[in-house]
Amino acid sequence: MLNLTKYVLEKVSFDKGLFKKELIKASKALKKEDLMLLYTWGIVQFASEHQEMLKEIISPMI
Repeated sequence: MLNLTKYVLEKVSFDKGLFKKELIKASKALKKEDLMLLYTWGIVQFASEHQEMLKEIISPMI
């Protein structure tokens, strides 16, 4: 599930609205351990564009 989430986020990263929607879905579906991995991966992968959104949505859940 984590790999699929990463794949989807990479594909929709051009659109902030879609990215946020998919990030929220992932935050509800993934286990805490996978959320931590997703957060770390997301910060590295999308540091300049989506860092604040990642902090806002995922940080409170981990």
